[in-house]
Amino acid sequence: MRLNSMEALLIHELKDLHSAESQLIRALPKMAKAASSERLREVIEVHFEETKRQKDRLDQIFDGLESSPRGMKCKAMEGLVAEGEDLLKEEGDAAVKDAALIAAAQRVEHYEIAGYGAAVTFAHMLDKQDVAQLLQESLDEEKAADQKLNELAFAEVNPSAAGR
Repeated sequence: MRLNSMEALLIHELKDLHSAESQLIRALPKMAKAASSERLREVIEVHFEETKRQKDRLDQIFDGLESSPRGMKCKAMEGLVAEGEDLLKEEGDAAVKDAALIAAAQRVEHYEIAGYGAAVTFAHMLDKQDVAQLLQESLDEEKAADQKLNELAFAEVNPSAAGR
């Protein structure tokens, strides 16, 4: 894909996000199953449902732009998912593994926040307010998921992992 216009850059970012969300749809159930904390499992399961809606929003955007989400694999998400899967194979204390799962999940959230933030900006620059609105919904969900993970880490999981 040639990046010779802001429109092309927006499409590039959207394809990257679509690939990332598709990879997460496959990865999140494994993470939820691996969580020993019931609250962590619930947070991951709720975000799994949000992730499916985020992918649907991206599909809606692609339909409106008369473009296809195909043709790109998000290598960054592939690496983040691989790191998360490696964590799932580790032996150790359940609470410490939950803390590690939260750290891995927050890496994913921060990547998505950056991607959605850029895409929202590009859509506004191109005066595609309907696209920007849909992307903003996903960005807000990503930020909320990161905040929930952060609160859970500080209030429950990290103290448990530290033996407090």
